[in-house]
Amino acid sequence: MPKFSIIIPVYGVEKYIGKCLDSVFNQSLNDYEVIVVNDGTKDNSMEIVKNYPVKIINQENAGLSAARNTGVSQATGEYIFFLDSDDYIEKDLLLEVSKMLDNNPDLIRFQIREVFEDNTPSIDFNEIGFLGIEGQEAFDRITQYHFVENAWSYIIKREYYLANNFSFKVGTIHEDFGLIPLVIIKAKIVNSLNYIGYNYLQRQGSIMSGKDYEKTKKKVNDFYNHYKYLLEEINKTNLRSDTFKSFIANSLIIKICELEKEDYKEYKKKLKEDKVFDNLLADSTVRKIKKIIFKIDPKLGTKFLK
Repeated sequence: MPKFSIIIPVYGVEKYIGKCLDSVFNQSLNDYEVIVVNDGTKDNSMEIVKNYPVKIINQENAGLSAARNTGVSQATGEYIFFLDSDDYIEKDLLLEVSKMLDNNPDLIRFQIREVFEDNTPSIDFNEIGFLGIEGQEAFDRITQYHFVENAWSYIIKREYYLANNFSFKVGTIHEDFGLIPLVIIKAKIVNSLNYIGYNYLQRQGSIMSGKDYEKTKKKVNDFYNHYKYLLEEINKTNLRSDTFKSFIANSLIIKICELEKEDYKEYKKKLKEDKVFDNLLADSTVRKIKKIIFKIDPKLGTKFLK
């Protein structure tokens, strides 16, 4: 059994997949398998992939969630790692993670660097690491930082992932938000290392950077459904979930601010009906003020946050 299963969905990334795979096969630790899921790509990405010793799974285009789920079903490693095909990793990432496995963690977090196609200087996101804490406390700490629900920010114990029947919701956008908060908070042992090991590429034309308003409306609708699912799932547990509920509520409130006019008003009304604002923490003066402003007008609240 390999230590790591690296799952890479591929669709329309012929410009990036070579650098991604080079970064994997240049790792200083080689105890891994690479599973590339061809999500029905129509460009030359797979011609590039075939030059590398990877396990290829072909499927009709079904989106990132379905591709990741397929990859998990074929993984044999002790830990799984979701690597996006336009990103790349530092050569010692797996080595540094392997040093954090002695306490048998369910989840290992590492640090992120944003890199840009237009030669804008990269941005390092440094955090204070920790070792051997439960998911509830880990969630409290992680939500203080920039990246929280991004699947590629973590390496996850496969046994833990399968035992909890985790999977990404197929056919949706913001699929990470709909799953990873649960992966964090349900974990028994979480480690976080200070090492910046992941390079997150900011590029034009990606799913998350599209400007089409119909897509924006789908993003918000999917986000709302993810929120309701997360709330339902956390309410089934006995976990301390005040920070969790506040995080998902805050994220949803900010998300609806991408909408325009009547759509915005409609979702603002839905938030009130579903008592989303009630889940916001109000344990400090700043949070109390923020909660009041959000209830009045989320867009005004986002300006207050700046």
